Amino acid sequence: MKSSSNSGLVYSTELGRTCPVCRRALAACACQGQAKAAPAGDGKVRVSRETKGRGGKCVTLVKGVALDAAALAALGKQLRAACGSGGTVKDGVIEVQGDHCDTVLAALQKLGHSPKRVGG
Repeated sequence: MKSSSNSGLVYSTELGRTCPVCRRALAACACQGQAKAAPAGDGKVRVSRETKGRGGKCVTLVKGVALDAAALAALGKQLRAACGSGGTVKDGVIEVQGDHCDTVLAALQKLGHSPKRVGG
């Protein structure tokens, strides 16, 4: 069996499961806390409408919100409730079903963000 240069200790009887990056116990891992703390967005909130790849259905997209995953999910829930429709949060992008750009812009301004409408 050949040993790979990127293989490392995954389990130790002394520590239990270890992080493959920093080689510490998962409970004391420093690298996972840093990765989760950084927000995904760039702070420039952009609202757009998209129909590509959705069978002709329209969705409203909100990109660039500088919030962590839990706060982004809560904001998505508020926006969906304001629009009265469904949606989801994927990869830092809030998707609201339907053409609700004006409603989403108004709701984001009320919450203290400075959104811009992009696209047509």
